[in-house]
Amino acid sequence: MPGTHGGITFQETMSGPFALGATDPAEGAASPNAATLAMHGTILIDDIDTFISSPGHPGHLHVVMDYPPFGTGLPAPGGVFKLFSPTGDPKLKLMVYEWPLVLNGKNYYFAGQKNVVVHPVLELWHDTTTLQTLLYEGTDKSGPVVGAGIISLSFGQLLAMSTHFQPVGAPNAGAGFEAVSLFGKFFMGELWDTYIKRSGETHGL
Repeated sequence: MPGTHGGITFQETMSGPFALGATDPAEGAASPNAATLAMHGTILIDDIDTFISSPGHPGHLHVVMDYPPFGTGLPAPGGVFKLFSPTGDPKLKLMVYEWPLVLNGKNYYFAGQKNVVVHPVLELWHDTTTLQTLLYEGTDKSGPVVGAGIISLSFGQLLAMSTHFQPVGAPNAGAGFEAVSLFGKFFMGELWDTYIKRSGETHGL
């Protein structure tokens, strides 16, 4: 059942080296043939209460991307966003960014993930800003991998992003403010649980 706070929206831009023909993100990022892939994403969470209570914490992702081998300003709507999505490994959660792209009548599917792992807090910055990205032929991840790389955002970009969370669909200003606040509490709570509480237990701190 939908909550009473409405949802939120925000934008996130990540960029970095990406190579066609690579099948591993690190390989693609290091390739001399890599070009800069820039993903300009708008994330929409329809209902913050449902988002927090759902196990996968899903939202919507609309992308405009720049990648010289493909072009610039390429619209890629209909993507998937998940935040701190559980996996089969209790020490690993994923931030998922996936988006389809149709280019010259051909279907592609970008699938990226940030790996949020239980380990010392010094790794928090790298984990939460680094997107390991694969490119598949077709409309989903069942097709062959035809490109790979690593894109990320800088500290300045992260700070700028944190000031641009906007409420959507709230019944009033107070509910909208609370929706943004609930998202912030959820995000920081997950980071605390992973990098402070559980990491301390694992490493005997």
